[in-house]
Amino acid sequence: MSIRTSMNHRPAVVATSAPSDGKGGKGAARVFGSAVAGVSELLIFHPVDTVAKRLMMTEKSLIVPSSLAATSGNLNQAIFKEAASVGFFAKWQSLFPGLGFGAGYKILQRVYKFGGQPYVKEFIDRNFGDSFRSTFGAKTGKTIMAATAGSIMGVGEIALLPLDVLKIRSQTNPESLQGRGVVQIFREEGLALYRGAGWTAARNAPGSFSLFGGAALSKQLMGVQDGKATWTQDAIASVAGATASITVAAPLDVIKTRLQSGTSTESGSTILFNLARTEGPGAFFRGLWPKLLVVGPKLVFSFTVAQQMIGVFERQMGGR
Repeated sequence: MSIRTSMNHRPAVVATSAPSDGKGGKGAARVFGSAVAGVSELLIFHPVDTVAKRLMMTEKSLIVPSSLAATSGNLNQAIFKEAASVGFFAKWQSLFPGLGFGAGYKILQRVYKFGGQPYVKEFIDRNFGDSFRSTFGAKTGKTIMAATAGSIMGVGEIALLPLDVLKIRSQTNPESLQGRGVVQIFREEGLALYRGAGWTAARNAPGSFSLFGGAALSKQLMGVQDGKATWTQDAIASVAGATASITVAAPLDVIKTRLQSGTSTESGSTILFNLARTEGPGAFFRGLWPKLLVVGPKLVFSFTVAQQMIGVFERQMGGR
């Protein structure tokens, strides 16, 4: 399909979500498509997220070079906690703590980020597109706009921070939530649930910039125009963006997780100093490999699914 310029002669924007033409159904399609991605991702990857969070919360060294048995025992205890000595199915069930909080957070997060980023990108293009294109060039300018929109959405995610905090506590420190309902928790803890908001924003800004920017750059290199990507192209772009995002955000993600777990009263800067001094540089990337190992399938069921399902819903709702 040829690219046509609009009435104001702006070139088409390389999208990281399904394109829109302003017709009805666009907003609903973005919500429904992103929600499908969130539900799918939650059901499949919640256990992996639990494993990563528990590894990041483990302060002692888990690897014993001279003893495979000791290493295995350490990992078993760190990952499964109280379920370390029970059977396989009980261990698997122990990886689903905080599923309720996780569901609320993950679905809202995906709808907000995947469904909202295209609106921010369109706003940037309308108001600042010429500046981006004159500074970075036509193609690179489109990629930078997509990345910038993603970064802005990432910072705005701190509005969902309480649900993320409760999900992390359920995964790493469930005792702190026992005997209390959701309303009681919010009433008693209040603004404390926003602890680590600054570190979360600091993590999300470069992480989301890399996610959307990496995906947009990959599509640009593959010659995808107007967001008309196939499942395979979307998957490749998503893996590239997510790999960059998770790696860039890993050090701040460790600090954020420890702040929000409820097991430490230290400030983020104190945690940063203690990590560097007592646990070494490798501690900043603890839990990174479990995340990276599932980047491909995770993005197939989240970022890729969102983009493809948004297109499906738009066609069904008369959005294009």
